[in-house]
Amino acid sequence: MLTQEQIKEIKKQLIFQVESSFPDDKKESAKKQIESMDSEQLEAFLKQNNLIKSGEISQQGIQKCIFCSIISGDAKSYKIDENESAVAVLEINPISKGHVLIIFRNHLNDEKIASEKALNSLAENVSKKIKKEFKPKKIEFSQSELFGHKIINVLPVYENENFSSERRKASEDELDELQKILGKKHKLKTIKKPKSTKVGKKESEKLWLPKRIP
Repeated sequence: MLTQEQIKEIKKQLIFQVESSFPDDKKESAKKQIESMDSEQLEAFLKQNNLIKSGEISQQGIQKCIFCSIISGDAKSYKIDENESAVAVLEINPISKGHVLIIFRNHLNDEKIASEKALNSLAENVSKKIKKEFKPKKIEFSQSELFGHKIINVLPVYENENFSSERRKASEDELDELQKILGKKHKLKTIKKPKSTKVGKKESEKLWLPKRIP
């Protein structure tokens, strides 16, 4: 059972998410719905939306949020890229094909907060992959905060999709296929060595070989 302090903090975070990501005409009704929930309703809502799992609430609060579980590998996800600051995973309830979440590794109140530059860099890299593979009209970005994590939604727009568009549940087969496409590593082109075995000093200085990928 959630304590009053836990209820207050969780509702605060959910309302923040509503304020930052919901369309204006839906914000008030969503906030009223959140505020009216009792402890049992709120806990059921969190489990239903995969924000927590059974047994993850203690006297200290939520032991591990779904985003921490994804980052640590405890929760199943479809990771396509990562860097020192964030991970990129496929949205399991996407608006469009290739909808991706960029998740900050650390909670915002942690001592070690990675740079926003690296977070945005990962979002840009993922955007380039999506453009190359799926050719959307454009890519939309939406930044928000949920359960202490900064999140960037990377949304491919093929027709007139936007962040208030209807979501759908993607199948595991679909997510597996998208992960293979967007998660694949592009090999560097190798440069052929010259036929001559003797290379002068000046010529050798001009040669360039790609670094070995570990």
